[in-house]
Amino acid sequence: MAATIYDVAALAGVSPATVSRVLNGSVVSPEKTEKVHAAVAALDFRPSRTARTLRRRSSEIIALIIPDVENTFFTALARGVEDRAVDAGLSVVLCNTDEDPAKEARYLDIAVAEQMAGVVLAPASPQPDLVPFATRRIPVVLVDRRVADPGVDLVALDDEEASARATAALFDRGYRRVGCITGRADSPTAPLRAAGWRRVVEERSPDTDPADYLRFTDYRPGGARGAAAELLEMPRPPDALFAANNLLGVGALAYLVEIGHRPPAVGLAALGDLPYPEWEAEGVVVQPWPGRLLGVKAADLLLARIRGDTSPRRTLVLRSDAAEAPAAAPTRS
Repeated sequence: MAATIYDVAALAGVSPATVSRVLNGSVVSPEKTEKVHAAVAALDFRPSRTARTLRRRSSEIIALIIPDVENTFFTALARGVEDRAVDAGLSVVLCNTDEDPAKEARYLDIAVAEQMAGVVLAPASPQPDLVPFATRRIPVVLVDRRVADPGVDLVALDDEEASARATAALFDRGYRRVGCITGRADSPTAPLRAAGWRRVVEERSPDTDPADYLRFTDYRPGGARGAAAELLEMPRPPDALFAANNLLGVGALAYLVEIGHRPPAVGLAALGDLPYPEWEAEGVVVQPWPGRLLGVKAADLLLARIRGDTSPRRTLVLRSDAAEAPAAAPTRS
């Protein structure tokens, strides 16, 4: 089997992007250049004509890197990005990281190596390495998840406020002890969603200690089932649950049905639609979570950058239950 650019990178101890830069004649340190050429010779690596053609065409391709392609929210987000990209004459390569920062880093390396026109990224890592993109003037737009000092455009939903609205809706229905099931504590969104829930609990149930009713887990149904079981087995269990994304809502509802406490017996609110028949999810408070709109707005920002927009980086926060999003406000780095 013929050697690939990844084989060369592994042997040379560098990234695929570095191999690509050396082979394309870009400026790379003498030490790394020597290692790459040695690996190329050892493996008898020869870039194919097809690969070179694809590289030349990569200016017509954008990468969409998301953490969970099976989550319907990210599927809708991908559709929004693709619709805008196709209208602009570009193609989209979909990359699924499975919430794995190492997998994410590899996809980012590939996007640089293939000199793609741009990237829409829902980060799995709390601090993805975006320096190579800035160096090569490849635009990146972060979507859904904030990171510390990103230096690039960001489009997100109003995590904290949406969570507060969903929690308040449970109190408005007469529930008084609302537990929270959210993502891992190191997730960019989980603490924000917990903060919105906590604020309402402190306002509407001042005799409740929010720390007793907060559970962090992974953003998947299995995590929600375990967290719901733990909460409802407390000596003074919550009478309602707030699930901080659609998959957590799925897991929580499945557990409530299993133990015979389907809503409204125990209340449930979730961010995003649940993939249940309407009758089965009856009684669940669903806070809209418009993935497609998020994708459309992220793609619009990216396309503007690809076309030469050099204005200061922008942060666009969409209200999740609004039909239309406001204009992006500039935010200086």
